[in-house]
Amino acid sequence: MSSDPWGRVDETGTVYVRTADGEQVVGSWQAGSPEEALAYFERKYEGLVVEIGLLEKRVQTTDLSAKDAQVAIDHIREQVDAHHAVGDLSALRVRLDKLVATVESRREERRQQRAKQSDEARKAKEDLVVEAEQLAQSDQWRAAGERLRALVDTWKGLPRLDRKSDDELWHRFSHARSAFSKRRKGHFAQLDAQREEARRTKERLVAEAEALSGSTDWGPTAARYRELMADWKAAGRAQREHEDDLWNRFRGAQDVFFAARSSVFAERDAEQTENLKLKEELAEEAEKLLPIGDLKSARAAFRSINERWEAIGHVPRDARPKVEGRMHTVERALQEAEEAEWRRTNPEARARAEGLTGQLQAAVDKLRAQIEQARAQGNSARADKLERELEGRQALLDQALKGLQEFGG
Repeated sequence: MSSDPWGRVDETGTVYVRTADGEQVVGSWQAGSPEEALAYFERKYEGLVVEIGLLEKRVQTTDLSAKDAQVAIDHIREQVDAHHAVGDLSALRVRLDKLVATVESRREERRQQRAKQSDEARKAKEDLVVEAEQLAQSDQWRAAGERLRALVDTWKGLPRLDRKSDDELWHRFSHARSAFSKRRKGHFAQLDAQREEARRTKERLVAEAEALSGSTDWGPTAARYRELMADWKAAGRAQREHEDDLWNRFRGAQDVFFAARSSVFAERDAEQTENLKLKEELAEEAEKLLPIGDLKSARAAFRSINERWEAIGHVPRDARPKVEGRMHTVERALQEAEEAEWRRTNPEARARAEGLTGQLQAAVDKLRAQIEQARAQGNSARADKLERELEGRQALLDQALKGLQEFGG
């Protein structure tokens, strides 16, 4: 019989292992010595020790799932419980129990981690939904559309939640995207309609502009082109493929008209500049009539000058007041000379002037006689009063005499 601290072999070759519950049969050994039997089953024990050690390391250092770890533990425990090894089986059970506790701890950690990840994923998806619902009301079509596409990619990268929660959030997210797409489609449909209306309006404006391009009715046509330009701006933009072509035609028609007008105006300006030069020469000729001497010859000369003046035509607008003012000055001098001549040769006026002069002379003579009489009588106050009256009558008489001299007498 052979034995060691954890087992023995009896005389029949039966191998036993010592446990806290007493000896347990390990197996029967008939092929060799008892020492060889114990050594064989001790090696089996060492194999279990190694296997448990490897499993402990895998649990601690790898991502071995709790389920797979538990299967491995159960497999080793079956071998330990079957007592097919010689050694401290209780110590192996203690290690296996600790390993079970470790696995359960890891399982709980992973459960909490998954719960945390799920909460984070839920929060992230809720944030995506809220942002998507805000974007659904945006009018920044390009930026909002690009952002919504980015949110979809972000959503796809997040873990799934429980089916109910995930479906509810996705429904809100998808609804927001659909609402935005519907609004954007409606906006661009309306924009297309507006641009089509703008195209039709601008085609009408182009047709009128082209019809007016050959007009020589410069003022009204230029005014109408300004109105057409205002209508063009108010019409809004047509589709991109039509806008530039319509504008080129519209602008081209205007250019034809205004180029023709500019050419005509340039010729007219040159003609009016020459007219101005001629009229300035006539104004200078008229000014040589001043001061008026021989009224009859001056009047005939001015009439000749004026006839040539009227035949010349228009001058530049800004030069007109000055050159016409020179002619008006000479014309006024002629008029004043004619009025003076009329007054001098008018018999009725001469008679009136002579009558008035005679009356004033008589009144002056009478006042002088009265003054002399008052002085002789010593009535100085009356004399002074009469002298003041005499001064007024004398002034009127001097003026009347002067007017009478204009009649040559």
